[in-house]
Amino acid sequence: MTTTQAAPPPPPSDMPDVTDTGTIIGSIKLQHQPLEPASPILVTEDGNDTTMMQIDSNTSNNNAAAAVEVDEEEEEDALQTIEKLRSDDLSARVEAARKLPSIALALGPERTRDELLPFLSDGIDDEDEVLEAIAVSLGGLVPHVGGADYASSLLTPLELLLAVEESVVREKAAASVIAISQSLSGADYTHEFVGMIGRLANKEWFTARISACTLIAHAFPKMGPELRRTHLEYFAKLCKDDVPMVRRIASKNLGTLFYTVVDTLGAAVFFDKSNANYSLTLLDLYELLAGGDQPDSVRLHTTENCVCFGRAMALMLEQSSSSSSLDKEEIMSRIDALVKRILPLIAATIDDRSWRVRWTAASKFADVVHAFKTLHGAMDALVPNYEKLLQDPEAEVRTAATYNLSEVAKTKAMVYPAGWSGAGSDSDNGMDIDDDDDENKNTHRIPVAQRLVTRLVGLTEDDSVNVRAALAMVATELAPLLGKDASVSNLLPPMLLLLRDSSSEVRLNIISSLSLLNDVIGTDLLHQSLLPAILDLADDGKWRIRLAVIERIPLLAKQLGSDFFDDRLLGLCVGWLGDDISSIREAAAKNLQELTALLGTEWSVQNLFPRVRQVMEHPSYLRRMNAVQATALMATAMDVNSAQVEVLPILLEMHYDPVPNVRFNVAKGLGIVGTVFDRSVYQGQIVPILTLMENDPDRDVRYFASKTKELLSVSFEKST
Repeated sequence: MTTTQAAPPPPPSDMPDVTDTGTIIGSIKLQHQPLEPASPILVTEDGNDTTMMQIDSNTSNNNAAAAVEVDEEEEEDALQTIEKLRSDDLSARVEAARKLPSIALALGPERTRDELLPFLSDGIDDEDEVLEAIAVSLGGLVPHVGGADYASSLLTPLELLLAVEESVVREKAAASVIAISQSLSGADYTHEFVGMIGRLANKEWFTARISACTLIAHAFPKMGPELRRTHLEYFAKLCKDDVPMVRRIASKNLGTLFYTVVDTLGAAVFFDKSNANYSLTLLDLYELLAGGDQPDSVRLHTTENCVCFGRAMALMLEQSSSSSSLDKEEIMSRIDALVKRILPLIAATIDDRSWRVRWTAASKFADVVHAFKTLHGAMDALVPNYEKLLQDPEAEVRTAATYNLSEVAKTKAMVYPAGWSGAGSDSDNGMDIDDDDDENKNTHRIPVAQRLVTRLVGLTEDDSVNVRAALAMVATELAPLLGKDASVSNLLPPMLLLLRDSSSEVRLNIISSLSLLNDVIGTDLLHQSLLPAILDLADDGKWRIRLAVIERIPLLAKQLGSDFFDDRLLGLCVGWLGDDISSIREAAAKNLQELTALLGTEWSVQNLFPRVRQVMEHPSYLRRMNAVQATALMATAMDVNSAQVEVLPILLEMHYDPVPNVRFNVAKGLGIVGTVFDRSVYQGQIVPILTLMENDPDRDVRYFASKTKELLSVSFEKST
């Protein structure tokens, strides 16, 4: 009989039980490396002498001890952060989640993979703020889990985060997943990342399927042919999902996916049998998601998808032009067929029952036009539909469309005039692509700007102030596109109407945007209408309107020149120094400084300074004080000789003013202009006045005089 001896028990392990992740995370122990022994004696031979060099062993040991002390601090911080992850305090957990890289650094790559990531996966039921911070931090942990070879381990907790209910958490997790996928090897990318997307797309809970809609387009370029077809089927299934929220995100990403497919495969979308269903399948999905039976939240993305489809087809057209191996005529025929299917979907958004869908189309219509401008016949269909948006029943839609007016007009495409009988687009709801020969078409075509300018008069009479204000901001940008003659005949009349608009906001916007119109047609035609509009705005009851007018006066001076300033406008610029609002008075002083810099010292001395000097004699001390401030600022914009002769004596004279507020503003003004002059002027004229003011009965005057004298003294000492 043979007796079997029992195996000896395994030696006790110092590591905690790995089955309890909470215990593992909570039991980090410091394991310091032993100090290195003292450095040996080094002997070096230097020519004829032998020199003995010994490294100070005490210094070496001290440095090592200091390093251990630093390591202990890092370990302690990591321990405290881990405890915060398990805290009941929400803010503490959020703070700890943001410091996951420091925890991972303390644990090391292996323990991060084996302990920290499982711990995070177990805590996926935490508050949304914590989960959001974890999702962001995981995206930066690739170096802390061992690099690209182990980056796929981060996908496990992120896959759970991609299925939570809070959309912000899912978005952050998706961003981290996409960032991590760039580090994955080919095999890990296919099996881990793409495999995860497939699992998400087929999960029962709809939030996971929402995340799959976002990730499929990002993963498509690196997929193999079979995986591409499989995931396209997943995406088609998601577009038909029973949950509207899934269809909404699928619709949001449909255009991106189509552009990615074209960018990846090029013309193979049409000619490669294995890819033949891509373009038609995605276009079928586009028509499905743009249908009237879809919720508003799904149809809202129709316009954005149209932009992506247009850019994708323009890309295919560009690729066919640069390649000699592709059948250009066949590609053009296929693209035209796609355009004819897409444009009616845009027309449907223009007539959509939901004003939000129409507003989205109006706000993004410039992007639509620029995406389709190189495609045959598209502009003849799009421009009439844009004009329908300008006449929409809802003011918000008309306003959004008006803001896009100049961008739509900047396309270099040629279109038929409005109402032209030869344009199939106008006669059949704007969606037929004209097939006439090029010679016949080009005979009657005009630039887009020339067609749209005829709509301006109607917009100037719009009942909505917001529409007219938007028109005033962008309409003048048509002037360089139209040229002088067309601007004078078609653009100037509606602009003059806007200058006489009942709304101060409209008049202010048109004044602010006149530079382009002035560059094209000159100032003579604007002068008579512009000045009354400015005078009306200058007396507006809203002080912010008056402030905006003041801020635009230097711009008008730069555009229109000194001839624009007659006695009324000059009196207005100086009169603002006496406004009841402090901000207006300060802006008025800066305005005079800028006018002096723009129009020159001589003009300022002849036209502005005499009026400012009259204000210095006004009975109100507030006006005299503002005049002193304006005078000091104007002097800094003048040449030195004129400032010394014309401005400085008057400024110095004001120190006799009976009101202390005026006198200490004189001291402050001398501090502004003092550095403009040389040392002789400073010592001969400014210092004596400041010395007198240092003995002023008012303590504020004495304070500012002493402060100014000190600052100027330091400034001149530095200059020497």
